Amino acid sequence: MCVYFTACRCGFSNTVVQILNACETPFETFDVLSDQAVREDIKRYSSWPTIPQVYVEGEFLGGCDVMIEMYQNGELAEILEKANAS
Repeated sequence: MCVYFTACRCGFSNTVVQILNACETPFETFDVLSDQAVREDIKRYSSWPTIPQVYVEGEFLGGCDVMIEMYQNGELAEILEKANAS
C-alpha cells in the first residue's frame, strides 16, 4: 500500500476517494475527526491547512483541489503508476 490520506466525513474527502477509485489504486484513510490531536499535527507536519491530505509513498501531494487538477492533467496517473510499480 503506497497511498494514504487523512480524511473526514465531507464532500472533499469523498471526491478524493472517487478520484483514487477511478485510478484503480488501493489506498487507506484515517478519519481525523476521530482524533483532534492527529488532525492538528498532520496540518503542522504538511504545512497544509485543510483536510483531506494525500500522501503517496510518504510524500505529501496536496488536498482535494490539487488531486482534481493532477487527475485532470494526467499527472496523478503517472505518479500512481510509478508508486504501484515499486
